[in-house]
Amino acid sequence: MIIFILILICVAVAGIYFYNKLVRLKMNMKEAFSGIDIQLKRRHNLIPNIVETVKGYSRHESELLESVTRMRSELQGQTAPGRDIPKENDLSKSLKSIFALVEAYPDLKADKNFRQLQENLIEIEDQLQYARRYYNGTIRDYNILVQSFPSNLIANTFNFTKEEFFEIEYATERKTPDVQF
Repeated sequence: MIIFILILICVAVAGIYFYNKLVRLKMNMKEAFSGIDIQLKRRHNLIPNIVETVKGYSRHESELLESVTRMRSELQGQTAPGRDIPKENDLSKSLKSIFALVEAYPDLKADKNFRQLQENLIEIEDQLQYARRYYNGTIRDYNILVQSFPSNLIANTFNFTKEEFFEIEYATERKTPDVQF
């Protein structure tokens, strides 16, 4: 009887341990996503300035600029984790297209305000990459715990489910650049 009670106590302690660990990792995920969210908001706040600066130089690219403005507006109201990640990736792609336009407009390329905006966006994108790496590492640790035995028993009992990574959508961004000597 004592052995049964000891086994029951060990199982209860293990259950409490794994439950608390799952809760802690879930909170870490929310914190990690808030880092991504902060950088996305910073980027969204920078976009109107970029669009207005480019508009002054480029009257022919209104479709791209309107598309970027529309995407930003659609994403602006979302504040919860699980934002529309594919739309964020589309916005990133459109911003890259805007900066590719700079080559066609040397005056814009030389504009001090535009260069500052470009540097700010590069800094934000770098910070977004760091935040995304931290978030994905937290998701990895959480998913391992949710899927491995014996913690998966606790996870299933209390409805802890596998979470998705914040990933790059475009194969062109994953492709290794060709280098010619």
